Amino acid sequence: MREMFTNGHLEVQPQRSYGITSPISWAGPKDLDHLYTQKLMEAMRPFGVFEDDEELRHRMFVLGKLNNLVKEWIAELGECKSIPPTIISASGGKIFTFGSYRLGVHTKGADIDALCVSPRHVERSDFFQSFVEKLKLQEGIRNVRAVEDAFVPVIKFEFFNIEIDLVFARLPLQCIPDNLDLREDSWLRSLDIRCIRSLNGCRVTDEILHLVPNKENFRLTLRAVKLWAKKRGIYSNMLGFLGGVSWAMLVARTCQLYPNAVASTLVHKFFLVFSKW
Repeated sequence: MREMFTNGHLEVQPQRSYGITSPISWAGPKDLDHLYTQKLMEAMRPFGVFEDDEELRHRMFVLGKLNNLVKEWIAELGECKSIPPTIISASGGKIFTFGSYRLGVHTKGADIDALCVSPRHVERSDFFQSFVEKLKLQEGIRNVRAVEDAFVPVIKFEFFNIEIDLVFARLPLQCIPDNLDLREDSWLRSLDIRCIRSLNGCRVTDEILHLVPNKENFRLTLRAVKLWAKKRGIYSNMLGFLGGVSWAMLVARTCQLYPNAVASTLVHKFFLVFSKW
C-alpha cells in the first residue's frame, strides 16, 4: 500500500499488482539488502556477466548498420517488383531484438537474437535468397548460413565479430513504421505459422519486461540465476533443462511476488519459492 496526502487527509492507495495473484510481500529493501546487492554484483563481475560501455556501443553500432541494411534491401526489392516510388520511400522495415540482449542480461561475447520485420511486398523466399546474397557482399559480414527448414527459419552470420541469429516476419502492411509495437495481438491475424513463430520471441521478451515491477532488479536477479544455472550445467533446453526464456519467466514471477525487493532478496526468494513450488 502507498500513503498520500490529499487536501490534508491521509489516503492509502493500493499498489499495482503485476501477476495473476497478489504479491506475497510489499516490503521494501533495508540498508543491509542494498549492501548485499552490491556484494552480489561484485561476486558476479569476475565471471564476465557484465558488458563494458565500449562493447555495448559496438553492439548498437552493428544493429544500426543491420537496420539500415534491411531498409536498403527492402527498397531495392520494391524497385525490382515495380512498387510505386512513393510507397518504396515509406516502406521502411525494421530490426527488433529479443532474447538475452533485449532483456538486458546478455554476457560478454554473447550472440544477438534479432527479427527482421518487412512490409507485405517482401516474401520469405526473398529473405532467404536476395537478402542472403546481399549479406555476403557486405564488409564485416562472415559465415553466412541460411537454415530455412528449421522450426523457426533463421539466417546465422557474424557482423563485425558479433554473432547474429536473424529470423523473418512479413506483416500485412504497406509500410513498417519505426514505432511499431509487436505486442499487439492484431498482428497475428492471417499470418502464416512461420511468421507467428518468428514474432513470438520479441512478443514474449517485451511482455516479460512489461510485467515486472522493476526492470533493473529483474535484470540483476536474472543474471545471478543464469550464472548459477550455467555453473551447474543445467542451463540448456536442448539438453532437457530450462532455457533462457524459461529462467526469465521464473525470475519475473519472483519479482511479481516481491515487487519492492532488491536483487539480493529476490535471489533468495527465487530459490525459496521454487524449491517449494
